[in-house]
Amino acid sequence: MHPHQPSAEPPAGWRERLAALRNLPPLLLMVWETSPRLVLIAVVCRVLWALVPVGALWVGKLIVDRIVAAATAKTGIPEGLWTLVAVEMALVVAGDLLMRAAGLAESLLGDRFTHHVGVRLMRHAASLDLASFEDPVFYDKLERARRQSAARLGMLSQLAGLLQAILTLLSVSVVIVSFSWWFLPMLIAALVPVFWGETRFAMLAYSLLYRWTPERRELDYLRLVGASISTAKEVKLFGLGEFLIARTEQLFVRYFAENRRLAVQKAVTSAALNILPVAGYYGAYAVILYRTVHGQLTLGDLTFLAGAFSRSRNALENVFAALTNVSEQALFVQDLFHFFQSKPAIESPAGGLAAPRRIAAGFAFENVSFAYPNSHGPVLERVSFRLEPGERVALIGENGAGKTTLIKLITRLYDPSDGRILLDGRDLRDYDAKSLREEIGVIFQDYVKYDLLLHENIGVGRIASVSDSQRIRSAAEKSLASTVAAALPRGYDNMLGRRFAGGADLSTGQWQKIALARAYMRDAQLLVLDEPTSSLDARAEFEVFERFAELTKGKMAILISHRFSTVRMADRILVLGGGRIEEQGTHDFLLTNRGRYAELFELQAAGYR
Repeated sequence: MHPHQPSAEPPAGWRERLAALRNLPPLLLMVWETSPRLVLIAVVCRVLWALVPVGALWVGKLIVDRIVAAATAKTGIPEGLWTLVAVEMALVVAGDLLMRAAGLAESLLGDRFTHHVGVRLMRHAASLDLASFEDPVFYDKLERARRQSAARLGMLSQLAGLLQAILTLLSVSVVIVSFSWWFLPMLIAALVPVFWGETRFAMLAYSLLYRWTPERRELDYLRLVGASISTAKEVKLFGLGEFLIARTEQLFVRYFAENRRLAVQKAVTSAALNILPVAGYYGAYAVILYRTVHGQLTLGDLTFLAGAFSRSRNALENVFAALTNVSEQALFVQDLFHFFQSKPAIESPAGGLAAPRRIAAGFAFENVSFAYPNSHGPVLERVSFRLEPGERVALIGENGAGKTTLIKLITRLYDPSDGRILLDGRDLRDYDAKSLREEIGVIFQDYVKYDLLLHENIGVGRIASVSDSQRIRSAAEKSLASTVAAALPRGYDNMLGRRFAGGADLSTGQWQKIALARAYMRDAQLLVLDEPTSSLDARAEFEVFERFAELTKGKMAILISHRFSTVRMADRILVLGGGRIEEQGTHDFLLTNRGRYAELFELQAAGYR
């Protein structure tokens, strides 16, 4: 079990907690943007609903006083009694209808808000650097933001409930204070300790969740690995089930122990503090009864005050609870907005240059060095070379030599730590990044297997042409993915992967042909293939490279491969080692040079003898 580096401690004081409330206005703006009509319906219903209780209580007081007066005078049914009963019933029905209308509007608004925030999360994540997704701290931030997009859904109802509780409290309090001004301050004093206790434990709960974000992510990962089609074969063959379960249990037991300790403390403290508001309520109730018995209040007043005091107590509890929850939620919402405030380090300059439609001078690396964030040393160090128009260059070297890193730099997924990369004599940072990438077709070794239709899996290579069946079929022919389509029941309309019904489980070689088709979809000026045939059989590899040689005539191409039968077709071969270019030249030249390339070639050739 490897311990995680703990997350930075979250805000822990009232100052930070109040500061987090600044996130409420932008949150409410997001809610309004989701659906102004539903927001207005919910607010109007809540406001009217908040005024129903005091109206019903006042009508009830009038009914009791009229009945008592009629009973005392023995005059029979008092005038207007049934009208008051009808009004009271109408208020009760109206309250129920308003409650249901508000609930419906908030439910629909909640669904739309969750979708709105989810889409905004996806859009913002798409704008961030690749480096962000390779940083564990970023993943903690992203995980908290993802959880808040769904978990904070209840905050909308809590804010609406807070508004309603305040309006109810104000309307009832006005009448209570007219009878005795000290009732309300006494009730508030009794509830303040409860509010303090709830607030304190809300802060502790947030702190716990914040600190345990890495472990919670690992728990999710272990559960996925233990029950996923992508890992099922190895889990069974290697007998990993019990190992994964044991590790999951260890993590959960540690988290549960801390969470249980906090939950017990909260339950005991809350039970003790809740004695105060109960004592305050019944103390005030005893005073009301005493004044009624001594004729200072009528029975109608007693009924009204008892109900109003009960309502005010509930409203105060709701206000304090809502304030506690909203201030707690504001801390979590802060995580969401912290994610939205993340900025990419790689951005296109204002008015950035469009990539040339016909590259004239090619690419040039000038003393390029690069180190990944938080790494122990540079991956590349003072690398210089040119890639001429129409030239095919192969990169070889041992794992970790920096081959794929070079591709990430030329596509501006990263910027050099030092030095510069030029395109037609201009620094890559002068170009619009999107325009630049449209001129480069790349298939990485760790390509994605999308659980989409076959034609969509190919079409994502040029998303603007995802519906262009002719272009998709042409790319499939070039990469031999057409043979995959021919073998499927629904051809190009067949679902791939086992996640959804009717999906086909392809071999690695078949997936690789589909990934190659994505690169051909680009029709780009530079084609980059990172180990493009590592999973193909000998015949398929030969056919792919025959086509590759034909399709890259007149275009620039970069080829990364460990197979010397593949790289020898390149016009020039760069041998990387120790973050530098150790040698370069044609296949024949490098063999006669008797350097690193010749050594690696002999080692591989010996395996075939």
